Amino acid sequence: MTSLENCPCGQGQYVVCCQPLHLKQKTAQTAEQLMRSRYSAFALQQIDYILETTALGQQVFLDRDAIADWSQANQWLKLEVVQHQPKLDKSHALVEFKAYYHDGKQQHIHHEISHFVLHQQHWYFLDPTLAMQITMKQPCVCGSGKKFKQCCAQFI
Repeated sequence: MTSLENCPCGQGQYVVCCQPLHLKQKTAQTAEQLMRSRYSAFALQQIDYILETTALGQQVFLDRDAIADWSQANQWLKLEVVQHQPKLDKSHALVEFKAYYHDGKQQHIHHEISHFVLHQQHWYFLDPTLAMQITMKQPCVCGSGKKFKQCCAQFI
């Protein structure tokens, strides 16, 4: 991708938009910015970034090959942010979005309401699709040190 090309997330040129996040030169300042950068990472097959921006305790459960296959198998067309609720509580936020993509046969819209957690000044995606065996009294998947039931349980 050249420095003059538009960012897949739709917020300007890639070199000043999502690239600094992908290269770890900057960190996302909001959950929406992280979600946009994750969309761009899917569009550009930046699989490590997708893994690294998922909640710390969930990363080991991610299927890297499946994520890479889905990223590569589709043409990512555009992103539409429907809503961003930056303060569900002190450390959680919500982003509702629609990701438009083409699978080689037809166009699809992936509509999702995603939750994010702020931990040590970094935003992370809380993946509700992971099959994890976690009890309410175990430490939270985000790494906060709180019990799961007192932290991210209501968002997963």
